[in-house]
Amino acid sequence: MKKLSQRAKRGLAGWATAGGVAALLGVALGPVESQVPNPDAVPPAVPQPAITPVPVPPLSESQTKDLRQMLEGAAAHGLTADPTEGAVQSVSLDGNDPALVAAALDYARALHNGRLSNADYLPAWGLRPSTYDPRPGFIAAVQQDRLASWIAALPPPYAGYDALRRGLTAYRKIEADGGWQAIAAGPDMGLGSTGPRVLALRKRLSVEDGEKAGTSERYDVALGERVRRAQKRYGLEPTGTVGAQTLAALNVPASQRVRQIVANMERWRWLPATLPADRIQVNIAAAVLTMFEGDSPVVSMRAVTGRPGDETPMLQSQIHSIVINPPWNVPQSIAKKELMPKGTAYLKRAGFKIIPLDGGGTRLQQKPGEGNSLGRIKFDFDNPYGVYLHDTSSRATFSRYARMVSHGCVRLERPVDLADLVLKGSDKWQGGAVQAAIDKGDTVRVRLPKPVSVYLLYWTAFANANGQVSFRADPYGWDDMLAGKVAARAKRSPVVTASAAGVAQ
Repeated sequence: MKKLSQRAKRGLAGWATAGGVAALLGVALGPVESQVPNPDAVPPAVPQPAITPVPVPPLSESQTKDLRQMLEGAAAHGLTADPTEGAVQSVSLDGNDPALVAAALDYARALHNGRLSNADYLPAWGLRPSTYDPRPGFIAAVQQDRLASWIAALPPPYAGYDALRRGLTAYRKIEADGGWQAIAAGPDMGLGSTGPRVLALRKRLSVEDGEKAGTSERYDVALGERVRRAQKRYGLEPTGTVGAQTLAALNVPASQRVRQIVANMERWRWLPATLPADRIQVNIAAAVLTMFEGDSPVVSMRAVTGRPGDETPMLQSQIHSIVINPPWNVPQSIAKKELMPKGTAYLKRAGFKIIPLDGGGTRLQQKPGEGNSLGRIKFDFDNPYGVYLHDTSSRATFSRYARMVSHGCVRLERPVDLADLVLKGSDKWQGGAVQAAIDKGDTVRVRLPKPVSVYLLYWTAFANANGQVSFRADPYGWDDMLAGKVAARAKRSPVVTASAAGVAQ
């Protein structure tokens, strides 16, 4: 008789009697009457064969050295809270100690997939890494003597991640050297300002930008340029004047910037190993959309993203269609809290109609056209949050540097440009056809000739190739929360807790 498949074996547990098992196996166990299922019977437990893991082969001296060096590099990837932890713990472990392999596998899983468990993710953190078991690859690498290349392939394969890793090294050194002194509160500083606060500003900037601080207490043109560069790095309007917002950004401690970098490096690990070459990315924190073709940016525009309390979620999906001149079906929460209290006269004037629902209740819908909150075009993609990209009738927000004010959807500065790009493969929608359809006024749903991948990401720290890091505010509070979760998981990690009497393979 052929051996049963695992699926068939699991199926045995659903049969109420031995007669059911006999029928499945094609054998008779007795009279037919004895094979009638008893609904009150408790199905017998079907023993499952124990799975014996493939043992880890003995490590050579060079392979043991590779693992030690790997653990010593854990802090460089933000996987330990203390930069010395990996080095301190790995130095006492030799190749015959099972704790070394346990620590290495934990490190590999954390570096490739992130530190978090499923329970650590917020509902709005819709990006989740795929399941990853490092053990088979590790064993194969040891057997084939290619452990070094296996280790090198563990981190996210993105230049953005590598740049942040260099930035982490730089900011950890700043932190170790004492960080920077906070600049005292006071009046705005600009061209012509004088006094000890100007000198404190010079010293503060020099820690981060690497230029000499100087000793002048006068705010000159050169200092103004340095302030503008800093303001651009922080996503602030580059006025060259140090007001309350700039002062607050400059006074964020170096230790907090380190935590911010660690949080963003963790988010890189949630992305798939390969991003589609043609895709749309939205940086929620910076409120910017970028479209890539052939892995190169072809258009970038300002966006408006969710305000705190109405956060734009992190997610991955595909835009499958656009709606020209869309009506707005108002979410019940917005209708009840914000629109219905304004009264029927306002609703009528703003183009809303009240639609009765089957079974009672009503909903609001705003007619297409001028004044519609979705503007003249909407980009649809499947997601459990009910968010999408869309135009807007409120254009003034795009001139602001702080643009996190929506209910969670993403408003676009130039939606027609984006529509022309995603419809580029359709002959019908070339040569200004999208704008012509908008001007006509009819509501039209257009399927894309090819779905376009879309990623909503929360990047509050990102770096250039030289490791110079730009920061954005963290209005959702996700950075500190995530960095805390990474640190807490690291404390329970074999990288930190392994000892000679510790973890078994």
